[in-house]
Amino acid sequence: MSQLKDYTDYDRVADAIGFLRSNLQHQPTLADVADYLQLSESHVQKLFTRWAGISPKRFLQYLTVEHAKQRMHDTGDLFGLALDTGLSSAGRLHDLFVNMEAMSPGEFKQAANGMTIRFGSGATPFGPALIATTERGICHLSFMDGYSLDQAAKPLAEQWPQAQLKHDPQGSDQLLQRVFSPEKFRKDKPLSLCVSGTNFQIQVWRALLQIPFAGLLNYQQLAQLLGKPKAARAVGNAVAKNRIAYLIPCHRVLRQSGDVGKYYWGSTRKAALHIWEAEHNPRSTTL
Repeated sequence: MSQLKDYTDYDRVADAIGFLRSNLQHQPTLADVADYLQLSESHVQKLFTRWAGISPKRFLQYLTVEHAKQRMHDTGDLFGLALDTGLSSAGRLHDLFVNMEAMSPGEFKQAANGMTIRFGSGATPFGPALIATTERGICHLSFMDGYSLDQAAKPLAEQWPQAQLKHDPQGSDQLLQRVFSPEKFRKDKPLSLCVSGTNFQIQVWRALLQIPFAGLLNYQQLAQLLGKPKAARAVGNAVAKNRIAYLIPCHRVLRQSGDVGKYYWGSTRKAALHIWEAEHNPRSTTL
């Protein structure tokens, strides 16, 4: 699949998600979606199947609040099972695919002095993304949303003003392919992340890494996982500060109502991530 086709598929899927979310109470039909996208019904059927491997009818099911609540319940049960069986964390029920090295702001500033950061963009199932790596690991991953490479890299330069940025298009594209290939992801050695934040932010980000692939939790559940059941709002603020998209899976946290809620890279993309993960989950579970 070429980059152009990837982007076109996701753009159309994103339009479909927006339409379905806005009209969910009316349960739009395939014909309704096709009419909105100005495509034939057969084309829409092929589009959904090509992108997520599912029919539009099942696609619609994934967007319902009831489905989201069930997945949050199932994920919560998984964490409860871990506690009941004496495991130190629910994450131990799953293979660890991401290692996170965290630094304080002071350590971060010192480490960044003269560091070389390789960066570039590539295709993903959710549109083009920018990724950047240091010797310690991935330090940045964001969706570009129509911005040029130079525009998308501005936050990276602002975050690492003392570092030397080096464009590495081939390496970046290959890394993004690995990140968004679930089966390959699990066969390779863990990916390393390099982050900086407050102690509390880092605690929250580590907790996010424990949410299994395709799992969902709400902010209250995440706060309970941290042992801070009354800190759901503070947890939400820390989740919102994450800037390594997908790998620190802030997209797996919803409002308690089951609503998708806000997402730094757009609520439509957040919904798309849920659908895509559910259909690419290699485990035979309800998650």
